[in-house]
Amino acid sequence: MTTYYTADTAVTEPIAPSAPAAGEPKQPFVRRLWRGRPEDPRWVRPAFWGLLLATAALYFYNLSSSGYANSFYSAAVQAGSQSWKAFFFGSLDAANAITVDKPPAALWPMALSVRLFGLSSWAILAPEVLMGVGTVAVVYASVRRRFSPAAGLIAGVVLALTPVAALMFRFNNPDAMLALLMAVACYFVVRALEDGRTKWLMWASVAIGFAFLAKTLQAFLILPPLAIVYAVCAPVKVRKRFVQLALATVAIVVSGGWWVAIVELWPASSRPYIGGSQNNSFLELTFGYNGLGRLSGDETGSVGGGGGGGGGTGQWGETGWDRMFNSEIGGQISWLLPAALILLMAGLVATRKLKRTSVTRGSFLVWGGSLLITMAVFSYMAGIFHQYYTVALAPYMAAVIGMGAATLWEKRREMWASLALASAVVASAAWGYVLLNRTPDYLPWLKWLVLTGGLVGALGLIFVAKLGRQLALAAAGLSFVAAVAGPTAYTISTLQEGHTGSIVTAGPAGASMMGGGGGRGGGGMGGGMPGQNGNGNGNTQGQGQGQGQQGGGMGQPPTGGTGGMPGQNGNGNTQGQNQQGGMPGGQTGEGGMGGGGGAGGLLNGASVSAEAKKLLAANAGDYTWAAAAIGAQNAASYQLSTGEPVMAIGGFNGTDPSPTLAQFKQYVTDGKIHYFISSGSGGGGAGGSSSGTSSQITEWIEANFTKVTVGSATFYDLTQAASGS
Repeated sequence: MTTYYTADTAVTEPIAPSAPAAGEPKQPFVRRLWRGRPEDPRWVRPAFWGLLLATAALYFYNLSSSGYANSFYSAAVQAGSQSWKAFFFGSLDAANAITVDKPPAALWPMALSVRLFGLSSWAILAPEVLMGVGTVAVVYASVRRRFSPAAGLIAGVVLALTPVAALMFRFNNPDAMLALLMAVACYFVVRALEDGRTKWLMWASVAIGFAFLAKTLQAFLILPPLAIVYAVCAPVKVRKRFVQLALATVAIVVSGGWWVAIVELWPASSRPYIGGSQNNSFLELTFGYNGLGRLSGDETGSVGGGGGGGGGTGQWGETGWDRMFNSEIGGQISWLLPAALILLMAGLVATRKLKRTSVTRGSFLVWGGSLLITMAVFSYMAGIFHQYYTVALAPYMAAVIGMGAATLWEKRREMWASLALASAVVASAAWGYVLLNRTPDYLPWLKWLVLTGGLVGALGLIFVAKLGRQLALAAAGLSFVAAVAGPTAYTISTLQEGHTGSIVTAGPAGASMMGGGGGRGGGGMGGGMPGQNGNGNGNTQGQGQGQGQQGGGMGQPPTGGTGGMPGQNGNGNTQGQNQQGGMPGGQTGEGGMGGGGGAGGLLNGASVSAEAKKLLAANAGDYTWAAAAIGAQNAASYQLSTGEPVMAIGGFNGTDPSPTLAQFKQYVTDGKIHYFISSGSGGGGAGGSSSGTSSQITEWIEANFTKVTVGSATFYDLTQAASGS
C-alpha cells in the first residue's frame, strides 16, 4: 500500500497527493475513472467500484415490495409529475389544495423520475437508492483522501450495512436526501481545511442550504461543529477565516432561502395552503412544528407531545443520554456506535501532537463533531421523534469508524493503539450480543458467533505487533466480520420485507419497540397504540404477521404482499395485522378510519377497491378534485389509485385549518369536488376536537348530501343534495 506523508510538527500524517506537475502527461479520463490515482495499488479503484455496485445491488433488491412506501409523499410525487406548480410547492394533489409538511426538494428527484418513467414503485424509490449509493461514495471519498483506501472501504461498508440506512435509502421520506447532503457538506469542509480555499466552504454551504429545503432546520444541526472546526483549524489567517464563514452564511441563506422567499411573497390566494402550519406560513412551519417544537415538544397542529429531557418518557419514547441505545432505537443505528465513540477518542489522542492545521485531526473533528451533536439533539428532543431519523447518524458514524480503525492500525505497534482497537472490537461484539438478545427467536446462534468472534479477534489485535502479517490480517478480518455481522443480518431482514406507511423500522419484527402516541406521522411501532395490546397488532389477538395479498392495501400497486394494513389484509377485510404495529381498533377495508380509535387513516392509507376506484374515476375530468377526504393518507390512497386529484382536508392528520368550512362550501357550490370520502369517525381528524374545521365540514356534508355505499366504504355525492336537506 502506498502512503503519503508530510512533516507536521514532530508527527507525520497522510495527505492527498497533489495534482500532476507541470508538463507531466495527464491520464485519459476513462483510465483515471477506472484506475484512480497513478500511485494507487491496482486493486483500489476496482474495489471502490465494487463497493458502489454491491451497494446498488443490495438496495435495489426487492425494491418494489414497498409499493408506494409512504403514500403521503408518493401522492405529492404523483402530483408533481402532473403539475409544475405542484412540483414547485410540494403539493399533495395536482389541483394544489395543500402542501406536504416539509419543503419540496426531497420530492423533486422522485417527481422527475415519475415524469420520465411513469408512476410506479420503482420510479419513486429508485432515486432514493441512488442517493444511498451516492452517500456511500461521498463518505468513501472523504475518508480515503486523508487515510488509506482500506479506511474508505471500511467506512463505505459500515454505512451500506447499517440497518436504518438500508431502510431509508429505499424509502421515500426526505431523510435520504438529507443524509446525502449532510455527508457532502462534511466532505467539502474537509476539502476546505486542506487548502483554505473559499470555494469548498461555499459548496458546503450550498449543500446545507439545499438540505434545509429537504428537512428544514435539521440541516443546521451540524453547523456549530463545522463552523468551529473551520474557524480554529483552517490554514489561513484569522481575519480571512471569519470573512469566509460570513460568506458561507450568506451562501446558506441564498441556497436555502430562495424558495422560502418566493413562497412567502407569493399571494396566498393563488398557491396551495402550507401543510403543517396553522397560519398558512412556511416560516411558522419551519420555526414551530418543524423547528423548535421538535425540541420542546410544543408542536401546534400535532397530536400528542414529547417526553421531557433527562430520561423523561412521553409519546415519542424515552429521552436521555442512552436513547440511541434503548429498545426503541438501538437495533436501527447503535450496533457500531460504541466502537465509533472509542475510535473517535483514540483518533483525537493519536493526532494530539499535530499542528493546528492538521487535516487528519480536522477530519476527526468534522465527522466526529457532527456525530456527537446530532446524537445529543436526538437523545434529548422532546417532540416528535421516529426511529428512522437516526439515518442521519449513519454517514458520520461510518466515517469515524473508517478513520479511527485506519489510524490505530497504522500505530498498532504501540500498545495503547492496539488496546484501543481491541476495545472497539470488544464493545461492538458485546453490544451486538445485547441487541441480538433483544430478539431471542431471531437467528439465536448469531449472537454467540458475534461475541466469540469479536473476543477472539480482539485478543489477536492486542498482540498484533507480535504476529506475522497473515495472522495480523486474519485477526483484523475476524474482528471486522464479527462487528458487522449483527447489522448485516438486520439489513438483510430489512431488504426482504416491504415497508409502507408513515412510520417504518429496520430489522426483523419486534426489533424496535416504540411506545404509543398519535400525531403527524406519529404512533408506535410494535409497542402498540392506546387501546390495544403490547404486540402492536391491529386487533388484540394476532402476532403481527401481516397477510397482505396481491393488489394489497393502501392503494399500492400489486407487490405480492408482505404485511397487511393494521386490522386488515390486502383484500380489505379485517383479519390481517401489520408486522410493525397496528392502529387502535383496526381499519375498515375500504378507505375508512376504524371506529375503534379515531386515528385509523393517520399513519397508513386505505385499501381502495375496484368499485370505489370506478366510482371516483367516473366523470372525474369534470371536477377540480375527484374527491375530498379527512387527512392526507386516506386522500393519498385514493389519488394514487385513481390518478385523479383528491383533496386532503386538514393536511396530514386533519388538524390544519384548510380549507375552512366557508371555502369548502364555495368549492362545492362551484362544482369543484365530486365526492367526500367518509372517515367513519366523526371527521375530527386524528385527535382533532369536535369543533375543528374537519369536523365542521364532515357534519355539514353528512347533513346535506346523499350517502353512497360501495362495499364497506362510504362516500357522499356532493352534487346530490340529501332528501329533506
